[in-house]
Amino acid sequence: MKMNLKFLFSITVLFLSRNIVYSSKCTDISTFPKIIPQNDCISFSVSAGTGCAWMCEYCANNLKTNNNYFTDSVCKYENGRCQGNPLAGKTYTCCSN
Repeated sequence: MKMNLKFLFSITVLFLSRNIVYSSKCTDISTFPKIIPQNDCISFSVSAGTGCAWMCEYCANNLKTNNNYFTDSVCKYENGRCQGNPLAGKTYTCCSN
């Protein structure tokens, strides 16, 4: 009986430790792309030549709504168009309303 309990305990510990290692690998965001949806917001950076039209479309597609805004107001809808002057290499965040 002692041998069976020892074996069962060892198997249980092995199973639990394996799940903990697996879970930690799944939540390691260093292996994910830089774009991290969080609280209905996404953050990303752009390269030279990228304009607000692309940025607004990107946000709408990823947030699944056209009702969004940039936290630093880099791009705004004016006269039915998304306009502004984003800087290359800067990280921007857009959120859904």
